[in-house]
Amino acid sequence: MAFKANIKISSLLVLICFLTFFLHTTTQACHRTDRLALLDFKSKITEDVNMLQTWNQSTDCCIEWEGVACDRHGRVVRVERVGYFDEEPWMDTYINGTISPSLGKLKFLRYLDLSGHFYLHGTIPLELGKLSHLTTLYLHSNNLEGSIPASFQNLRKLENLFLSNNRLSGTIPTNMFQHMVYLSQLFIDSNRLSGRIPSSIDKLVSLEFFQFQQNNFTGSIPSTIGSLKKLVYLDLTENQMSGSIPASIGELSKLQQLDLSRNSLSGSIPSTISSLKKLAYLNLADNQISGSIPASIGELFKLERLVLSRNRLSGNIPASIGSITALQYLYAQNNRLTGKIPSLVNATTLRFLDMSYNPLSLVNIPSWISKMNHLWELKLARTGLTGKLPQWLSSTSLSYLDLSSNKLAGALPAWIGKMTNLNYFNISNNGFHSDIPIEFKKLSDLRELDLHSNNFTGGLSSIFPKDGNLFSYNFVDLSYNMFVGRIDNIGNLGGMDLLNTLDLSNNHLSGSIPKSLAKFLNILKLEKNRFTGSIPSEVINLEKLVEFDVSYNKLTGKIPPHKTRFPASSFQGNSGLCGSPLPPCKTA
Repeated sequence: MAFKANIKISSLLVLICFLTFFLHTTTQACHRTDRLALLDFKSKITEDVNMLQTWNQSTDCCIEWEGVACDRHGRVVRVERVGYFDEEPWMDTYINGTISPSLGKLKFLRYLDLSGHFYLHGTIPLELGKLSHLTTLYLHSNNLEGSIPASFQNLRKLENLFLSNNRLSGTIPTNMFQHMVYLSQLFIDSNRLSGRIPSSIDKLVSLEFFQFQQNNFTGSIPSTIGSLKKLVYLDLTENQMSGSIPASIGELSKLQQLDLSRNSLSGSIPSTISSLKKLAYLNLADNQISGSIPASIGELFKLERLVLSRNRLSGNIPASIGSITALQYLYAQNNRLTGKIPSLVNATTLRFLDMSYNPLSLVNIPSWISKMNHLWELKLARTGLTGKLPQWLSSTSLSYLDLSSNKLAGALPAWIGKMTNLNYFNISNNGFHSDIPIEFKKLSDLRELDLHSNNFTGGLSSIFPKDGNLFSYNFVDLSYNMFVGRIDNIGNLGGMDLLNTLDLSNNHLSGSIPKSLAKFLNILKLEKNRFTGSIPSEVINLEKLVEFDVSYNKLTGKIPPHKTRFPASSFQGNSGLCGSPLPPCKTA
């Protein structure tokens, strides 16, 4: 037994010796050319916080330099975000300086990550185009400027190119993508790039992620876009793209997200879009797209978000849209859509619905909405609603309700107090006429309230204070009604702690302006009421106040000195007021 044990120990020692010899003979010291290139890179760094301290001439760059990796021949193959650790993201690490052209001498480099330092500036050296083995280049989230080097067309093995969040300008080199057949991820968003998207993008046959948003690209979407068969994500939002959406877009069968919003695209939505069976997100908002919504859009069964807002779409909303059972967000506001909203009861997870500012003929809020148990936001402003609010609203879980600019009328019902999830409530510019019911105080989660331009009467005691003090109002607009009474101590009441906008103008409110108004007010409008007394210095000098109007009341006395300059129009119509910016007060 002892003999067998000795054989095993001897064999183990031989194996250890072999491995030690193998490692020493196959891992050579850092190549001199590469070491000098990296040291030259460091010499161009003017400020270094916890990043390049291990890079020095007395140590081996392959073994002791953080963020550097070599192959078995001692050639540098990887340079990455040194000093950054996933387990300690709080560490203060950054470098400031320029990117040295000497990095182009790392001819075996496959991976270069200098992203997220935010202080690298200057231009991208054209010498980086010599890195013929490079598969990954991360330069995003810096302050780099200038153009994308034309030499990048030589990076034929590139798989990942990230240049986002810099200040790059100029056009994309015409032949840049000519030989990038392996490129999978292309992110050049959030720069200042201009010109057309080069037609050579059709060579990017391996491309999965195409992110160009927030630049100044012009021209049309290349018709060759359909060649990118592996594309999963396409984002061209916030550019100046024009022309129509090419029919070839329907050839991108693997596409899951398509965002073309905030451009100047025109023409109609191509019916070929129905071929995008994996599409989950479609955003065409803020363009000039016209025509009708194609009925074929109902074939996008995996679609979760559909955003068509602020275009020139017309005609009826196709009934097929109700077949998209996965739909969670439907935004089509500010178009020219007519008719009714087809039932969406099959979209059981629908959470957001906005059809506002379309010439729809709804008359009533569609009753099928009462069955939408997950609906969180409903916006039907200016959609032709008339009559009274339906009582079934009280059993919904709505948090955001906008029914403004319609012809709704009658009293605000007492059952409104049951809508305890309401966070935003807007029924402005309608024909409501009643006191605010006392049950309104139960809306303790309410943060934004807009009742302006109705015929509401009575006092404000049902609005201030509200029950519970957990959530403060952020915005309150009660202007252009017939509210009466005093607002004494309104700032000390519950729900006013974080109020930033208060508009009580054009009512019949009276009494003095209370000294105790919300401390965070940005806007205070009290004009065209019946307020008396003086303007409290505490109010006109609120730290964040930028808009203030007490015109056309019955105020008297000297306007207190104030830090923010308000125009004379903010005080006119009060015969008893004087002092800057009005004429000086008369002395005895």
